[in-house]
Amino acid sequence: MLHIDNLSKSFGSNTAVDAASFEVRTPAMIGIIGRSGAGKSTLLRILNRMTDATEGRVIFEGQDILSLRGSDKRAWQSQCAMIFQQFNLVPRMDVVSNVLHGTLNRRSTLATLFNLYPNNDIHLAIDILDRLGIAENASKRAEALSGGQQQRVAIARALMQDPRIILADEPIASLDPMNAQVVMETLRRIHEEDGRMVIANLHTLDTARRYCDRVIGMRAGRIVFDGTPEQLTTSVARDIYGADASFSEATTSTEIHHPLPQAVPA
Repeated sequence: MLHIDNLSKSFGSNTAVDAASFEVRTPAMIGIIGRSGAGKSTLLRILNRMTDATEGRVIFEGQDILSLRGSDKRAWQSQCAMIFQQFNLVPRMDVVSNVLHGTLNRRSTLATLFNLYPNNDIHLAIDILDRLGIAENASKRAEALSGGQQQRVAIARALMQDPRIILADEPIASLDPMNAQVVMETLRRIHEEDGRMVIANLHTLDTARRYCDRVIGMRAGRIVFDGTPEQLTTSVARDIYGADASFSEATTSTEIHHPLPQAVPA
């Protein structure tokens, strides 16, 4: 289904992703963990074609998506939706219009210019908001919502694309624990109910263990772990985060705190 082969990305003398390879044969919920600068965000941006790889291949159902250009590239980005840490909504625009922005890649320039949407798309956007428990906010400005609600609007916008893959780049990093749980449960439910592949960069071991079927650990751009949550032991976590990572004495599944991020871009 998805095959990452010897994928690398360099920024000058810094290597953000270093010969990364893995395969996903069936839709799964995958968590990618690692320190700041490990290459997690760069990996997702390559998959979505927001940035180009220095070398390597990304094969999805037999097609090398790194070779796509123009309309074919835009079609791939519709199939591979991206969710960001900072939501990337239009703050002064109402919620339902933000969700409808998920259709931009398949709308004409004229329709986009005059903000025209088919009734079917409007009804679908409201149905998706209802599914995510925030339909009552459809007419509110996005900036009036809480952080957790805004992230669910961003997820709704991604679902408007009807994607095969959802990429989530630190989707809960700026949320409080309660909203973080709601967002992760939402992503998990979308994976289970829709059969969509979800790949999420996560900043806590707890979250990866609780919500993911598979965990990939990155360190200095390289994949150093690829296994099940049960295999993510304290020893393995130290291999991913480094020997200087500090763990809570009470549990092996708390967030890891590290003194300084690496200089390589994430």
